Amino acid sequence: MNIKEQSVKAVTELLEKAKLKKGDVLVVGCSTSEVLGSKIGTDSDPDTAKEIFDGIYGVLKDKGIYLAVQCCEHLNRAIVTERAAARDTDIVNVVPQKKAGGSLATVAYANFNDPVVIEEIKADAGIDIGDTLIGMHLKKVAVPVRIETNKIGMANVVCARVRPKFIGGIRAIYDEKLL
Repeated sequence: MNIKEQSVKAVTELLEKAKLKKGDVLVVGCSTSEVLGSKIGTDSDPDTAKEIFDGIYGVLKDKGIYLAVQCCEHLNRAIVTERAAARDTDIVNVVPQKKAGGSLATVAYANFNDPVVIEEIKADAGIDIGDTLIGMHLKKVAVPVRIETNKIGMANVVCARVRPKFIGGIRAIYDEKLL
């Protein structure tokens, strides 16, 4: 299975388990270096990023789910997304590059219809490809999602979804559909 096919499979598995709906946001962090078997930040590859982007974005776009791509630490893990997904947040002025933002963020910026960069987002689910630490961009409360596709290329894949916080203590009753 190639990288694009692995990406499609991973996002499809996550969507089935996370129960995302139209208008939700999925954040992706990706080290193409790790996908290629190198140390994070050492072998950024736009061609690999394009395969991953095409796989994930194709699935999400068909379902009306927004993709938010996390930049690398050189841009403080800012987010590239479509303007429509940048709800009530300030847009910042930077154009991601291969070595300042990372390859996936650069590819996303070049391929979104109306790309913007924002400092943070509160996503409904996420895929971390290569241990890039996407947790800061998930709503509370993040819950791990186990999927069969635990690698893309050589990179670890970790997924999460969110659920509402539990409040109310011992007497509270919770809505099972929100778990």
